[in-house]
Amino acid sequence: SAMKKEVISTPLGPSAIGPYSQAIRAGDLLFVSGQIPLDPSTGKLIEDKDIGAQTRRALQNLLAIVSAAGGSSDSVVKTTVFLKDMNDFAEMNAVYAEFFRSDAPARATVEASRLPRDVAVEIDCIAVLE
Repeated sequence: SAMKKEVISTPLGPSAIGPYSQAIRAGDLLFVSGQIPLDPSTGKLIEDKDIGAQTRRALQNLLAIVSAAGGSSDSVVKTTVFLKDMNDFAEMNAVYAEFFRSDAPARATVEASRLPRDVAVEIDCIAVLE
């Protein structure tokens, strides 16, 4: 039998605009779509172009979706961070560390020449739910 897929959607994260879901739960695994620094209440990009502020908003969005599925930051086992400029790594990393203090998830960080809406950072994740 096919594995049951459940779409996770919350107004606490930016609405999916296009043919994708905020997240998909498959069994105990949660796959969260890449999050950028959109303000979920307005659907607009945050005004602060600072990489720290953009990273914080992207992670807040990511974890709001994980939370809507019944998880927390401790549930996250893998993240991918896409940076427009690898020179922003240290500043992104400092903010990232505020969200994952102990037993941090596995991570890949990739420099991408262009991200949606020309943002400086996009982050996705996989989480394991109880």
